[in-house]
Formats: sequence, C-alpha cells, structure tokens
Amino acid sequence: MSLEAILIPLPVLIPTIAAALTLFLGRHAVLQRVIAQVALTAVVAVCAVLLYLADRDGTLALHVGGWSQSVPGMGPLGISLVVDRLSALMLVVSSIVLLAVVVYAIGQGIRDGDQRQPVSIFLPTYLVLSAGVCTAFLAGDLFNLYVGFEVLLAASFVLLTIGASEERVRAGISYVMVSMVSSLIFLLGIALVYAATGTLNLAELAVRLDSVSGGTRTALFAVLMVAFGVKAAVFPLSTWLPDSYPTAPAPVTAVFAGLLTKVGVYAIIRAHTLLFPGGALDGVLLVAALLTMIVGILGAIAQSDIKRLLSFTLVSHIGYMVFGIALSNDLGMAGAIYYVAHHILVQTTLFLVVGLIERQAGASTLQRLGGLAAASPLLAFVFVIPALNLGGIPPFSGFIGKVALLEAGAGNGTVLAWMLVAGGVTTSLLTLYVVARVWTKAFWRSRADAPEGHLSAGAPAALLDDREDVEFADRDSVGRMPVGMLVPTGALIAVGLALTVAAGPIFAYSVRAADEVIDRGQYITAVVGERP
Repeated sequence: MSLEAILIPLPVLIPTIAAALTLFLGRHAVLQRVIAQVALTAVVAVCAVLLYLADRDGTLALHVGGWSQSVPGMGPLGISLVVDRLSALMLVVSSIVLLAVVVYAIGQGIRDGDQRQPVSIFLPTYLVLSAGVCTAFLAGDLFNLYVGFEVLLAASFVLLTIGASEERVRAGISYVMVSMVSSLIFLLGIALVYAATGTLNLAELAVRLDSVSGGTRTALFAVLMVAFGVKAAVFPLSTWLPDSYPTAPAPVTAVFAGLLTKVGVYAIIRAHTLLFPGGALDGVLLVAALLTMIVGILGAIAQSDIKRLLSFTLVSHIGYMVFGIALSNDLGMAGAIYYVAHHILVQTTLFLVVGLIERQAGASTLQRLGGLAAASPLLAFVFVIPALNLGGIPPFSGFIGKVALLEAGAGNGTVLAWMLVAGGVTTSLLTLYVVARVWTKAFWRSRADAPEGHLSAGAPAALLDDREDVEFADRDSVGRMPVGMLVPTGALIAVGLALTVAAGPIFAYSVRAADEVIDRGQYITAVVGERP
C-alpha cells in the first residue's frame, strides 16, 4: 500500500476515532482534552504531508473499498477521496484553525449549566465537526460532499445551542431551518444530476456533463449554486448568518465563521470549474458578489456589538471570493484561493480576540467598552494585527489577496467587472472604517466616556461588572486572560502573518492550484483514467 493510500483517509479517521474515545471518556476531562489535542495535532501533520505530496506529484486519488478501476458505463465504484492542491491547502489551513480553536476552548474552560461542571459533550462534538469538514474537502463525489456537509452541520447544531439558553435555542432553530432547506435543495440537485448523467462521481460527471444539453446544464448548475450559496452565505442567501453565529461562545463562533462558510465556497469552486466550466452563470455570480460585499459591509457599519459586526464583515468578504471565482480566469481564481486561506485565519483570529475582550471587560458591545488599550496593551496588540489584516492594509495578506482580485477584475475589462473592482475598493475602505471604529471606541477612548459604562468597586479600568454579558466562563475570572487562550490566538496571528512574509511562494502555490482546478484534465485522469 502506498503512502498516499495510507494518508488520504486519516484527516477523517483520526478525529472520528478521537470523537468516539472522548465520548466514552466523558467523565475524564483531562483525558478528553489530551486526546482531542493530540488527534488534531496529528491531523495538521498529515494534512501538511498531503499538501507536499499533492504539490509534488499532482492530484492524488483513493477509491475506498479497493475498486480502483472504472467500470464501463458506471464510473468508479465505492467512495473516491481526492486530494489536489486546492483541497490540500484547505485541509492544512482548516486543520490549523481547528487545533488552535480547541486549545483556546480548553484554555477558556467552557461551561454549561452549573459553572463548576465542564461540558463533556463539547470535545466529541467538535471532533465530529472536524471530521465533517475534512470529509467535505476530500469528497470525490457529490453524495459524499453532501455527507460531509451534513456531518459538520449536525455537529454545529449541538455546538450552537450548547448551554440551552433561550437566545441560543432561538438562533439554533433558525440555523437548523435554513440548513435543512439548503440540504433539501442540495439533495434535489444531486437527484437531478444523477438523473441526467447516471453518476455522482465528480470526475466522471466532468466528462458526462459535456454531452448534456446547455439548458439542462445551466439548470443543474443553478440548483447547486443555490444550495452552496446558502452554505457560503452569499447574498441574498446570507441573512441567517448574523443572527446565528454571535449567540454562540467565542470558540464556537470562531470556528463557524472561519470554516463553515468556506466549505460552501470550496463547493462553489468545484462546481464552477470541474462540473460546469464555461461561465454560464458568471454574470449572476458577479452581481451576487457585488451585492454580498456592499450589503454585508453596510450591515457591519450599523452594528454596535463586535460579534455581530464581525459576522457582517464575514458576509461581506465572501463577496471577494465569489468575485474571483466568477471571473473565470487564472489570476482571479488564484486570488480567490489565496483570499480563502487568508480569511479563514483572520476571521477566526478576530472572533477569538472577541472572546478575550469578553474575558477582560465582561462585554462585547461598543457602548459598554473603553480603555482596553490602557488596561491591556497585549489585548490591543492581538486585536489590531488581524484587524488591519482584515481591512487590507499593506503589506498584510488581505492587501495582497485584494490586489490580485482587483487586477484580475481590471484584466477582465467588462463593465460588470469594473463595477466589482469599484465595489471591492469601497468595501475594503469601509472595512477599515469598521475596525477603526472598534479600535477607537473599545480600546482608545477612556472607560469613563463609554455611554453605558459603570465600574464595580475595585475593578480594573477596563473591567465591566455586567454579569449577564459574561458567558461560558467563571465570573470571578473576568478581567484575566488565560495563557491557554492567548497562545492559540497568537499562533493564528503568526500563521496569518506568514501569509504575508511568505506571500511569494504561497501565492505561487495558489496560482498552481488555480491552474489545476481550471484545467480539469489532471483531476479527471487521477480519478477515472484517461478521458475518452
């Protein structure tokens, strides 16, 4: 058995086995934490090796069950797991984020019910979520992509409502309903694709869809785009996100914001380049990208709670990724791939910083915050670096990704593309305004100037005695930031900065990944053999 055949299933198998073990050891919190961290560290290592192999050798494919050959008229039998440069990059970035967030959550000491009792279900559910994310990135057929989505969504339902507060249950119901509708649309799309082609294997579909009539292809693409658009939070299918994510505790919100929408973006890339090349819906996607940018950032401007504000910026910056995809050229796709990696890291980091703000100040609403820079210069530092990166200030990776996308849009030359260029610049400036507003109100101004501020006796200058705002934490620990929360946040900041320091080789890798996904031949050959 080759090294690739051993490594490819491990990103799914390791967290799945670890989830079973941690569930069995629910009464042994220390063992749970050790197993979770060791498992996700192993996943990072495996994914790094897969990235190296995919970049060196090209697309890697494994047919689970031993059916490595295609059956005439039927395509590959069994489950195909495929690793190319795109999926390998997504696996590496996602596994780093998953590891950092679980270390952060352990450092935070997530609580449920009685504050003295740790949540034994959190780590098993989180590991199931990790397995679902990896399944989606490895899936070589539409049905197993659907399975990956459903595994991570089922786990996310539990994580979103953990604690069972009224607010979380209400948000969870909304999230469940939207996700169910999206899943039903995806299932409908799968049924229609199978009826039209007789297969669900992505590589085989890439061949067979070429012989399907143009109108049918466009209809199939449209159904899948609606399903993936909901999952990626593309406007107008994004209204559910700002009401769902902010209610969860910081580590849950961070991993949701960083990863779940990007799985939807990944699915859009696969469908757009592998299954339905030719740009049939590029105009619609460009309009959706522009509206996603503008509506999202305008929503962020109107927010006073930092978590809701960041949720709207999350929606807004999905527009940049869809912009690059819809341009249907190498530079646009490379910019989108690079920007996805950048945004996973930066958005996750910022939500982790919000958790630190809640620890330090007891709240995340701008009306109740002030003086954080004076009270905790370290907290100010860990906020300002990813905030400037999100705003696209040079030389950060956000600036590099946006420049690539804007250059690709200008190279396209159409009126709609130029509108996207203008919209991208405007959105970037407004993003900078939004993060600057958080800085000036929460960090820079005096605590006494906060309109709803009140200090408890003997509290630090930045400490707000508002017990209702402090969630999933011991009340007497407000004002202190545990090392276990600071270290993973700092590590993600460092990885985000690495995208800047090593921008040349990383963007070159993104260019190779873009060439590979646009030229479908290598993917098809790796999975089903030479194209007939």
